[in-house]
Amino acid sequence: MTRSFSDILTAFIQDTGFLNITWQQGVMILVACILIYLAIKKEYEPLLLLPIAFGMLLVNLPLTGLMAEPEDGKVGGLFYYIYQGVEKGIYPPIIFLGIGAMTDFGPLIANPKSLLLGGAAQFGIFVAFLLARLLGFDEQAAAAIGIIGGADGPTAILVTSQLKPELLGPIAVAAYSYMALIPIIQPPIMKALTTTEERSVVMEQLRPVSKLEKIVFPIAVAIIGTMLVPSAGTLLGMLMLGNLFRESLVVDRLSKTAQNELINIVTIFLGLTVGATASAEKFLTPDTLKIIALGLIAFASGTIGGLLLGKLMYKLSKGKINPLIGAAGVSAVPMAARVAQVVGQEENPENFLLMHAMGPNVAGVIGSAIVAGIFLTMFS
Repeated sequence: MTRSFSDILTAFIQDTGFLNITWQQGVMILVACILIYLAIKKEYEPLLLLPIAFGMLLVNLPLTGLMAEPEDGKVGGLFYYIYQGVEKGIYPPIIFLGIGAMTDFGPLIANPKSLLLGGAAQFGIFVAFLLARLLGFDEQAAAAIGIIGGADGPTAILVTSQLKPELLGPIAVAAYSYMALIPIIQPPIMKALTTTEERSVVMEQLRPVSKLEKIVFPIAVAIIGTMLVPSAGTLLGMLMLGNLFRESLVVDRLSKTAQNELINIVTIFLGLTVGATASAEKFLTPDTLKIIALGLIAFASGTIGGLLLGKLMYKLSKGKINPLIGAAGVSAVPMAARVAQVVGQEENPENFLLMHAMGPNVAGVIGSAIVAGIFLTMFS
């Protein structure tokens, strides 16, 4: 039977998103728009925040089916297939490969004490883990939530995908959102826990690091770290391989690819699909609100742990170490190091802390990968 034009028009209107949107989807779309604003207007880590926010926006538009699983011979949604790189744990190690290729480990090699600051900043992971257990989360969920405190999105995704995949959406969004908001979260804590005198300390120039040291370091860390915590081998190994590409000076094409095309492509896929896990029906739950709150506590606690050890080192060194570099021990490279530089220069325009802060910053990446390996070993 032939349908009339009015029937066709009515069916079309009924199938539009305008008549099928829920208030929960409306809330998530609003949240996505706010994140897009922060990424573009405020430039809060736009390379991460913009694709995440847009993925969140698209998946909450009604009837798109972007994350639909294939069934009854029908093809699944676009994001479902891209998301397999997250679910299978492929994207995070590739991101680590790119981070290693972009990062100079020289400041850490020149000042090995930076390892202590990077370790202290992992304090936030254990604070969040314990609080999550107190709030009723099981061990796997608590471990996944705790890793948010490492300020390392790929690590949080890898741990969550293996321990508690149903929480991947809120944990990934919390981890990446807080990473993007580090310039807002950290400075008030840094100023509250340090004095003007401490923030004004000008540190001595780091010693030059030889090419041999830079080549041996990633090889040694890969061997020792993976032997110590085998489960950390995936992230740690790829991080060190990327750095070896950079420092060997014999695979320039591979190094540039890891730093640019490869990590950029994976960042787009990862950001979009991480945002797409934040659908209204999965995201707007009491547990999500707890995770968001615990993530903030984890970030703050990690910053506090690094700062407190930095203050102790300031005392022991008789004022030669600026405690602000301790806050860079969270592994958001290089954002946390830049924040230490900015806060330090507010007190003393002659203060250049960036390279000093990169030591704890890189140590934090290594530390969070090792803690992630420990959690995977203990709770898998």
